[in-house]
Amino acid sequence: MYKSKIIGTGHYVPDRIVTNSDLEEMMDTTDEWIVERTGVQERRWFEAGKDTVSNMGTRAAQRALENAGIEASELDFIVFATLSPEYYFPGCGVLVQDQLDLDTIGALDVRNQCSGFIYGLSVADQFIKTGMYKTILIIGSEIQSNIMDKSSNGRAIAVIFGDGAGAVVLQATEEEKGILSTHMHSQGKYASELTVKEPSTRHKEQILKRLIDGAKADIYPYMNGKFIFKHAVERFSEVINEALDQNGLKPSDLDMLIPHQANLRISQYIQRELGLADDKIWNNIQKYGNTTGASIPIALDEAQRAGKINDDDLVCLASFGSGLTWASALIRW
Repeated sequence: MYKSKIIGTGHYVPDRIVTNSDLEEMMDTTDEWIVERTGVQERRWFEAGKDTVSNMGTRAAQRALENAGIEASELDFIVFATLSPEYYFPGCGVLVQDQLDLDTIGALDVRNQCSGFIYGLSVADQFIKTGMYKTILIIGSEIQSNIMDKSSNGRAIAVIFGDGAGAVVLQATEEEKGILSTHMHSQGKYASELTVKEPSTRHKEQILKRLIDGAKADIYPYMNGKFIFKHAVERFSEVINEALDQNGLKPSDLDMLIPHQANLRISQYIQRELGLADDKIWNNIQKYGNTTGASIPIALDEAQRAGKINDDDLVCLASFGSGLTWASALIRW
């Protein structure tokens, strides 16, 4: 049986930088308040007419392909993870297939929000292990700045999230390295704790009528912050240790942990729980905010290009988010 190995990474973020000071002009908030509660100092917002969820993913993919040293024509399959697709349908995967001018390869869209990239990585890993495909592109891309309530009413969420895209190229290998295992979980009974309720197919006609009549619609994200924080720190630790235990390893064996960039306080809590030194964890939420499905591949690309991940290093990716969903992947680089 083949193993699957990440042979290339890439990311793209919009040019527009939005600082906490910029947000102070839009809502009742302060830089100190935002940094203390989230760790975010600035984030990127897309530029209309230039950036879309799919073309940001394509730009990240092109950089990953260049990093891998292969041509797009060598790809066998695409997996695209996002919570912010351009359309109800079709999904963004086929848009990337077109933008990369590829032959009629398959494209799969994954809707697991913050855990979407690791879910997508796990799916791709199974395709490669079974021999169905040899080389797969996995993308996480998000535009969230246009779905946030940027008034004082929505500040608790609006200050956290940003836009961006990351990608990896996964390829079959006969080496004793690559993805060691992936682990995925969900708990749908808590779906309402982090959600966007409308618009939806459940009651589209009623939503349209309310909007026409000037009534309120639940079109902005809702997050029960304290609830999500409490569950995140618990599930992050669980799923990281699950991966380590399955492979007969322990936290001290890790060379790099790349957590989903949900909140800097969550990442710091997990770091303390696992007893990791500062150089064993990568955080970039300070620069980009929470880019949801894109956060792990963006961070992975940054860490790899900064020389913080090297051959034979043990790398763990971990996520937690809406669903609730959480996941991890353990990789021998």
